[in-house]
Amino acid sequence: MSQAAAPAETHRFPCAQCGAQLRYAPGQKRLTCQYCGHEQPIPFSDADRDAALETLELQTALAERLPEAAMEETRVLNCQNCGAQVEFDPNQHSAQCPFCASPVVTDTGTHRHIKPAAVLPFRLTEEEAHGAMNRWLRGLWFAPTELKTYARPERKMDGLYVPYWAFDAFARARYTGERGDAYYETRRMGKKTERVRRVRWRRVSGSVQRQFRDVLVMAAQSLPRRFTRGLEPWMLADLAPYSPQYLSGFRAEGYTVDLAESHRIARERMEEVLREDVRRDIGGDEQRITSLDATHSDERFKHVLLPIWMAAYRYRGRSYRFVVNAQTGKVQGERPWSVWKIAGAIAAVLVAIILFLLAGELF
Repeated sequence: MSQAAAPAETHRFPCAQCGAQLRYAPGQKRLTCQYCGHEQPIPFSDADRDAALETLELQTALAERLPEAAMEETRVLNCQNCGAQVEFDPNQHSAQCPFCASPVVTDTGTHRHIKPAAVLPFRLTEEEAHGAMNRWLRGLWFAPTELKTYARPERKMDGLYVPYWAFDAFARARYTGERGDAYYETRRMGKKTERVRRVRWRRVSGSVQRQFRDVLVMAAQSLPRRFTRGLEPWMLADLAPYSPQYLSGFRAEGYTVDLAESHRIARERMEEVLREDVRRDIGGDEQRITSLDATHSDERFKHVLLPIWMAAYRYRGRSYRFVVNAQTGKVQGERPWSVWKIAGAIAAVLVAIILFLLAGELF
């Protein structure tokens, strides 16, 4: 999408009682003032939600013919280290990247892109995210002792909305392959007999079909794909119409993986599911898929923002990240290894082996 010359719209929600900035309260449908406690609901109706969850026609978007109402402009930070694009307050000119902890200086340009249709509001508070991260850290073997300091409650975590494309499609796949049915033969081995498993193969062909809904692809490269898959599932039934009020007090990452590339990834995920459908359709004890030809129709999509809590830190010159699904509490992360703890464990094992051998000689 092209860069826009007009400045991005600034969204501020002043408290009606004290004038401070209202922030979204995780797990609620309201904004809260952290100074005087005043609350302000975020209004929306079922009709608003239904309208927000309407999908857009994929081919129209790929041809860049979406209506103006589907577009928006935001001012973003572009991290030169990890490539993340994160929305910042227009008055902020320097910051630390929440994805890699690198010091960066924000640019002053605006980014024109497809507007999010819906947002999945934060459910977990920062304190609850710390608890989930602590439980995950306690399960790590051979982690440096210093790593535990990053889960202390006083250490700041960043609340971020990350961009996803959600794809819908009707898919039909024709296939050829082989069905394997197991049987057993009795074979004599000297004085003994044994049952040997054999498989009888026969050629098969057929077709399967499936309606896909909300196949999610993260629209950014700031997190590894193994992280994003590991954070699933997302409870998309809780999606709310996109409103900047849900972003108050949080940051939102802009998409850097375009619609066409994300569509390709979504089709790969759809093919994984179709292959499982084909195996069930073939039946038998074993299956071989020789060919699979899939066609897709009624392809549609929507742009959604999903919530995470993140702690990015640097350890001995390298960036590491913890990521918490801010709806379910699932954790993914990168971790360093303690060479001294590993060496100590190896030494302890060697000592135990030596003592066992010595004890065997004595008795």
